[in-house]
Amino acid sequence: MNATKPGLVRRLGLFDATMVVMGGIIGSGIFMNPSVVARIVHTPWLILGTWLAGGFIALMGAFIYAELAERRPQVGGQYAYIREAYHPLLAFLFGWTLFLISDCGGMAAVSMTFARYYIDLTGIGIPDWSVAVIVIAVLTIVNCLGVRTGSTVQNILMVTKILAILMLVGFGMKLVGALPQSMASPTDTPLSIDSLSTFGAAMVPVLFAYGGWQTANFIAGEIREPQKNLPRGLLIGVVGVVILYLSVNFIYLQALGPEGLAATSTPASSVMRIVLGEKGAMLIALGIAISTLGFLSQSILTAPRVYFAMADDGLFFKAIAWIHPKTHVPVFAIAIQGVLAIIIALSGKYDQILSYVVYDDFLFFGLTASCIFIFRKMARERHEIKPRFNMPGHPITTVLFIIICAFIVVNTIYQYRIEAGIGVAITLSGIPIYYFWKWWRRNG
Repeated sequence: MNATKPGLVRRLGLFDATMVVMGGIIGSGIFMNPSVVARIVHTPWLILGTWLAGGFIALMGAFIYAELAERRPQVGGQYAYIREAYHPLLAFLFGWTLFLISDCGGMAAVSMTFARYYIDLTGIGIPDWSVAVIVIAVLTIVNCLGVRTGSTVQNILMVTKILAILMLVGFGMKLVGALPQSMASPTDTPLSIDSLSTFGAAMVPVLFAYGGWQTANFIAGEIREPQKNLPRGLLIGVVGVVILYLSVNFIYLQALGPEGLAATSTPASSVMRIVLGEKGAMLIALGIAISTLGFLSQSILTAPRVYFAMADDGLFFKAIAWIHPKTHVPVFAIAIQGVLAIIIALSGKYDQILSYVVYDDFLFFGLTASCIFIFRKMARERHEIKPRFNMPGHPITTVLFIIICAFIVVNTIYQYRIEAGIGVAITLSGIPIYYFWKWWRRNG
């Protein structure tokens, strides 16, 4: 199968791929979720341990996706891998849940987060939903202008939010050594976890914050030399985010201590308020707003390529596969995504939808990781040249990642039965839709 579809143009290099990876991960989570973690696990070393474990899981996933990207550098990423390794139905169910839950629901929530920070910063007297609708619409239009235009905006926002994190770490370093004493005395705090389920619960907000590294594979068809640049971009991007996240959490603990971190819902603002007063809190609030905007831009840039691939397979509206002759992007795929995200933002149900994301994400992460076994078998049977990049420690490491994904899915079902049940229902609802599209393709 061709590495790319007719009409799409390879314009993105290694820097662009790395920025897409980092932009897909860094949103508002690192500025808010550490306090949630601190309320579940109460010692500095366990707090840092959960973030280190989350980074390890993300890095394992990045290694797996790096091999998949080299073996199958195709438009749609996960969708294409699952389709070729298993069955188009499973691939469609991935795209279906991405469309209804992970992508558009996440975009709606992030746009509302941006809106609230924007209103707080400017004092403008308009509803937050109106700001959310405007920002989704503007970024949708920007990405319809072409992959280079969308990527340039994404890169600018990505660099800006990295600078915001570095600013937080840099100013926070002034507090190192002053607070808290427990960081300097690991023997004073217990290093055990009450139960595996509690650890899993603490990992949920961490995995939310690390989520998104896989989205760069969606645009493999528009990256120059994807067999080389996409694996490198994945690994560089994830390692960079892990370093940033651990640094930020270290600063939070130094400045606030575990109790203070658990007590605040805005740890970044609390740290900057200690260092620079209210001006510092306002400055980091601006950085957070830009961070959420960058994450939103990245989602709009990448996910429509999955819907494009689905339509190209005859499993979605034919217009979704249309490529604009000048901008060379799937305009209708981007537009329909923006419209649904706006509808969800207006409905006010986006926060409930987000509770389904971890379940669906890791269900398909595990399934996608298993594709390596099938693709390697195919390669041996076809006597294909061994790729330059392979998952280190395979099959043990790949199996370990799949087991971790299974644990997260099962634990999410255990902890959030109603939300997970709705997530399962949404996923299964795609089965009759899939067969409808197949019937429509034959008879329409």
